[in-house]
Amino acid sequence: MSADTASRDAATPPAPPRTQPWILMYHSVADPTDDPYGITVSPERLDEQLRLLGRRGLTGVGVGALLRARAEGRARGLVGLTFDDGYRDFTDHALPLLRRHGCTATVFVLPGRPGGENAWDALGPRKPLLSEDGVRAAAAAGMEIGSHGLCHQDITAVTDDELREETRGSRELIRRITGVAPEGFCYPYGTIDRRAVDAVRDAGYTYGCAIAPGPLAADHALARTHISHADRGLRLTVKRNLHRLRQLAPGAGR
Repeated sequence: MSADTASRDAATPPAPPRTQPWILMYHSVADPTDDPYGITVSPERLDEQLRLLGRRGLTGVGVGALLRARAEGRARGLVGLTFDDGYRDFTDHALPLLRRHGCTATVFVLPGRPGGENAWDALGPRKPLLSEDGVRAAAAAGMEIGSHGLCHQDITAVTDDELREETRGSRELIRRITGVAPEGFCYPYGTIDRRAVDAVRDAGYTYGCAIAPGPLAADHALARTHISHADRGLRLTVKRNLHRLRQLAPGAGR
């Protein structure tokens, strides 16, 4: 390397790190009366939350669309909406509200449990999951379909063969159901480690959604904000501001 080249390289500032977009994490949209895990939002509250986002100049979109918009410099005014587990109440309650507010979302489904229920939630209550027809209906309505693994296992605690099935295998099953291989993977329970993140990337996914990925934060380990029935105007504002503050932390958005 010549002295001139070395001088130019030294004078070139490093590229700024990508900021992680604001992505909201929903689960079930139904009656929240019996909700031991705090994952259920009533249809009325979801309607209110989407209306509040709209008043703040934000439109909800799926994560794939959000990342493409970010890459093209047009993500301003967009917020990611995700619905984990693929509950049947998504098409019953959430989908009509998303349409009303001009929003789309990513639905992370479990292709190993089509038409099943949330057996992994020890405290219940039991909630039906989308059937294959339900997944196709959500996709036909313009929603992005992503993978949540096969059967909602903590993929940091499985064997290498099981990990391939949870990542590659679930991607292939969704491709068979919808005709399109999913772009996104959502880590069950939000738990990640380097092996899991590498497996998601190697399986061909464009991105992965976690919850609080810490030093692994990147496009294959995106942070998300949990949204509950209790989140209204002030709480949503606080959560948005917390997300902004986290972007200022050293190493954020690598």
